Amino acid sequence: MVDGVGVGFVGNINVKSAYAHSFGALPDETKYVDPWATGADMRKNLNEVLAKGLAQMKALNTTAGGGGTAGYAMVPVYVDPRVVDTTRKETPLVELISRVTNQGMTAEYNKITAKGGAFVAAQDAALNETNDTYDRASEDIKFLYAVGRVTGQMQAAMPAYMLEGFQPAGGGLGTSTFGNVSVPNAKQLEVLMKARELRELEEDLIINGDDDDDANEFNGIVDLQSTTNQVDLGATALTLDDIDTAILYAIQDGGRPNLAVASPSVVKDIRKLYRDTYRYSPSDMAGGTLPFGIPAAIVLETQAGSVPVIFSRFMSDTSGAKQIFFLDMRWIEMRVLQDMTYEDLAHTNDSQKFMLKIYECLIMRNPAFNSFIDNIA
Repeated sequence: MVDGVGVGFVGNINVKSAYAHSFGALPDETKYVDPWATGADMRKNLNEVLAKGLAQMKALNTTAGGGGTAGYAMVPVYVDPRVVDTTRKETPLVELISRVTNQGMTAEYNKITAKGGAFVAAQDAALNETNDTYDRASEDIKFLYAVGRVTGQMQAAMPAYMLEGFQPAGGGLGTSTFGNVSVPNAKQLEVLMKARELRELEEDLIINGDDDDDANEFNGIVDLQSTTNQVDLGATALTLDDIDTAILYAIQDGGRPNLAVASPSVVKDIRKLYRDTYRYSPSDMAGGTLPFGIPAAIVLETQAGSVPVIFSRFMSDTSGAKQIFFLDMRWIEMRVLQDMTYEDLAHTNDSQKFMLKIYECLIMRNPAFNSFIDNIA
């Protein structure tokens, strides 16, 4: 017994084991460093003994120190600084429709609905005037809002991120439509997200708005076009003849469509028709880049000339209710009393509340310049 513990122990220390970890098989009382007499230094060899001993010890691993949120306490959690909006929808019509300033609470415009007509007459015949017919059209300006709030704690704690993907143009972001945007704090992230929401609402209303369903909405393309120049397929499949017929309707009424907007699956149907009928390859179908910055899915060669086709994610893809609109964009406008504007709201607690707003409506000066195919299977 040594110190009352056991042979080879001092207190609770195993003396033999401690000696072996440092000196291996060297005999006791060996002079392993002698700088004066022999100059011997065996510490290099002893390092090998130490390394061998450490290899036998338990390693520091990722489970040491207790559990953390997604790892362990000694290993920090590294969050990717890039944020992707999985709910985003592109808003091409917001960018492709002309935006025109508007004074007052209604968008008023005049149109000629009938001409008295010129005529031929005999020499020195009586010359009687003919009367043209004018009409006034009016659309109410409507009010779009997106409201956000950020607490002081979130503002202080959140690091900078990079918001990826499509950006809402006209939101004061100073970037291209498809560029990534740096958001250095929580407030800017919230403002950017509300700008996206406002643009998506605007795009939805441009297509589907109906003040009969909701008096706060402005009327969109579907409502304004109504049944004018409609080719109703009654839940049957689309053909190229249907496209030619619809374009013809617009031409006969004085229009010249220069953009087609369709349900996503209608674009797929048209691409298949062109491949099967004309043996077009995908590269032959590719269209030029539109002002919005995206390529057309296909370009139709029609009586009205080249008509690029884009799809809208806000249009129905339900079989039997799909649509494609052929639009003469020269006569379609967003009339804007106030474009996207930021405004702080009341500061009543430890948070910052704000709103983004737009005052506007859509006008279609003459639906007869357009046409559409409805109820596609």
